[in-house]
Amino acid sequence: MRIVVTEFITLDGVIEDPGGGEGSPYGGWAFQFDQGEDGGKFKLEETLGADALLLGRITYEGFAAAWPTIEDEAGFADKMNGMPKYIVSSTLENPEWNNSQVLEGDVGDALTALKEQEGGDLLVAGSGQVARELLRRDLVDELRLMVFPVVLGGGKRLFDDGVTARLELVESRPVGNDGIVVLVYRPKAEAAAA
Repeated sequence: MRIVVTEFITLDGVIEDPGGGEGSPYGGWAFQFDQGEDGGKFKLEETLGADALLLGRITYEGFAAAWPTIEDEAGFADKMNGMPKYIVSSTLENPEWNNSQVLEGDVGDALTALKEQEGGDLLVAGSGQVARELLRRDLVDELRLMVFPVVLGGGKRLFDDGVTARLELVESRPVGNDGIVVLVYRPKAEAAAA
């Protein structure tokens, strides 16, 4: 499978709580901006094109609490609820959301084994800890960043100590009317060969 990490991210690299969940110190920063039809279309196509989700426990719990109750004409909710979901967690035991399973054993081995399976895109949405681990292990095939024009000055960041990557920009485009930019990167060929 091809591992695709997709993130809502601020200019200062924060990915924490873009939707502003209960008790959020950042107030749902991503939804204070107009993503426009093209931003919504990008996220819809990305989800409909994925074969499975790979999530950390916190993102999984947030998604599992929301998606089963959502309905939409575009098929976004049906896809989210129906596709296989793999969860990286040492504390979650019995995931109840449809087609969900917790990865067992060594995390690195489990992630490598998932990548080696047949199939299309394995989409990592949010799940910062998982995304960072995938980046550390050079398992990411594509990194999709929807960059929002805001600086928070704090919060969990996508890139932290120990995460290094040499990437090649393969797509960039503005979406909406508020200065949001979609950036798509792939590992640089020389870095992947080294």
